[in-house]
Amino acid sequence: MYKLVVSDMDGTLLNSKNVVSEENKIALQKLIDKDIHIAIATGRIYTSAKVYAKYLDIVTPIIACNGAIVKDLNTNEILYESYMEKEDVLKVIEICKKYGLYYQFYNEDTFYTEELAYSSLKYSEWNKTLKEEDRVRIELIKDGYSYIQNHNEKIYKMSLMSDDQKILVEARKELETIDSLEVSKSWYNNIEIMKKGVSKGRAIEELTKYLGVKREEIISFGDNENDMSMLNYAGLGVAMGNSEEIVKKSADYITSTNDEDGVAKALYKFVL
Repeated sequence: MYKLVVSDMDGTLLNSKNVVSEENKIALQKLIDKDIHIAIATGRIYTSAKVYAKYLDIVTPIIACNGAIVKDLNTNEILYESYMEKEDVLKVIEICKKYGLYYQFYNEDTFYTEELAYSSLKYSEWNKTLKEEDRVRIELIKDGYSYIQNHNEKIYKMSLMSDDQKILVEARKELETIDSLEVSKSWYNNIEIMKKGVSKGRAIEELTKYLGVKREEIISFGDNENDMSMLNYAGLGVAMGNSEEIVKKSADYITSTNDEDGVAKALYKFVL
């Protein structure tokens, strides 16, 4: 019997309109009624995931920044964290400048960016629809390199973006030569950077210790490269119908797409 359901957000629990469908909400509520833990494991910043957790009445700790931080929703206690070394953040910024990549980095609750574009622009627009206490802090800085040099922030993750796939491929090759970095992606136009060893799968391992759940009692859902570690770690790893092929190959089961209530359908099949 499954005791913990872990779901990615974008492309998985959220449909293409960035909302949780009614079918998915109903299925999640049935899990709650059965005292089955539900956890969100996302590449997003913690404060963004927290908004959706509140909306869905989820009380299980959140895995954010691709597993760099696991935080208790009720106590605000950080259960696990792994942040980048300052020298590594500076190296990544140098590579971004070399290839002309847009980049942003974040700690637990704040986006840092030199300009509003890509996801920081989307978050800025989203903030306008939220209550003040739910908004994601976005800090515009003049120069990321000098900011990191002069501040001691815990940087959990960096996101690099470009619409030029060739540039992304070349930059990734160079980034992957730095042994202290974990390099992944969650969308066609991005590269995501964390400290070596950080992954959603590693974070779920920490979460199971906290919850007292066994590996075989976990079902996880995902759609992109940054979800593969948790699909492989869980007793049952479910890929969405809209997943990249490499993700489908690593999964135990392929469900419907995120626009076809894929999470709910698999939950009814295996859990409910």
